[in-house]
Amino acid sequence: MFDYFTENLLEDCYIINDLLLQINNTTFQIDATIISSEGIHLFEIKNYEGDYYYQNDRMYTMNHKEISNPLNQIRRNETLFQQLLQKNGWGNKTITSSVVFINPEFTLYQAFLSLPFIFPTQVQRYLKRIDYHSSKLNKIQKQLAGKLTSLYIDNSPFSKLPPYDYKELQKGIFCETCNSFEVTEAGMNVICEECGHEETVETVVLRNVDELKLLFPQEKITTPLLYDWCRIIHSKKRIRRILEKHYKLTGFNRWTYFE
Repeated sequence: MFDYFTENLLEDCYIINDLLLQINNTTFQIDATIISSEGIHLFEIKNYEGDYYYQNDRMYTMNHKEISNPLNQIRRNETLFQQLLQKNGWGNKTITSSVVFINPEFTLYQAFLSLPFIFPTQVQRYLKRIDYHSSKLNKIQKQLAGKLTSLYIDNSPFSKLPPYDYKELQKGIFCETCNSFEVTEAGMNVICEECGHEETVETVVLRNVDELKLLFPQEKITTPLLYDWCRIIHSKKRIRRILEKHYKLTGFNRWTYFE
């Protein structure tokens, strides 16, 4: 969604998404980088959903569970980015860093006006303001954009996964918002007991099919496999109905699977 806004609202700017960079053997990622005539804008994009509150430089769900403060991440990224610019002879650039909460279903209470947070209703106005104040880009800004893209790391160290086995992995469904495994089935929905986020059972089952395909691409998707993987969905028949609705049934009897 943020990419869509930047593509449609910004004209005299260079936009670089998902920059993976390294300085002094430290790797960091910037979700969106915008180079305008004014300077460089760094954005950390968050898709949190639901109600949260801010207190003593910390973020919490309404159930008082602390979550990682994205402000710490964007500050770290800005420091490393500044070091990278200095190392490459671009140390005199003005840098502005912001955390963008893109989900329209997100609310953060008690946030100070001074915090570099951009809320869902502010995103488009913020980008329009950047575009309005930005004049025609020059050769220096083009060179900077080219230099940053040339420094992009193709082989991310984050992609080096340790060996894993199905039996060793924790089974169950985690909340797509806060990643907690404290979720329960409630009628047609699955509810997180930590942050209160709700998903339909159908959405959850399909999301877990994608997980299994990613983790075990050679494994055939079957009703018993999904039942064991999800754990909290109490009806195999419900899982089978969802699979039959979205996938093609192949094979016969106990050798049937979905693709």
